[in-house]
Amino acid sequence: MKVTDFSLNTLEGKHFDIASLKDKVVLLVNVASQCGLTPQYKGLEALWQEYGSRGLVVLGLPCNQFAGQEPGTAQEIRQFCDTNYKVSFPLTQKIDVNGTNRHALYHWLTGEKAAFPGDITWNFEKFLIGRDGEVKARFSPKTAPEDAAIRESIESLL
Repeated sequence: MKVTDFSLNTLEGKHFDIASLKDKVVLLVNVASQCGLTPQYKGLEALWQEYGSRGLVVLGLPCNQFAGQEPGTAQEIRQFCDTNYKVSFPLTQKIDVNGTNRHALYHWLTGEKAAFPGDITWNFEKFLIGRDGEVKARFSPKTAPEDAAIRESIESLL
């Protein structure tokens, strides 16, 4: 399987064209608006601005599974992201990343046969996917987007 085999909806409830990720480097991040790590939105936006023209797509996947830190409606999430971080990278509808209602994408990312198996530990866990659609790296929630390891990994795939 590859990242382009899954179906997602945008934050606004429209079908997200997952095929648009074909031949792109993708940084998938489960995000939340009321988390101590929420300022990472700034770094994610900076990566999107710096590398987007070279083929990086930052994709934020809101999730309310960690201490209820993403309780808002889609409209509230969009307003928060726009107002506080001027987020322009794509955001999906809220999804579950762990548990019985885990989105199929996260079954693929974290399941037993995954390149980097294991449950998502907290908000802002990051997966880097190469142009071939395969997962190349997984980064801890505490690894900031501007961390050298993330930047070097992205640059090596671009």
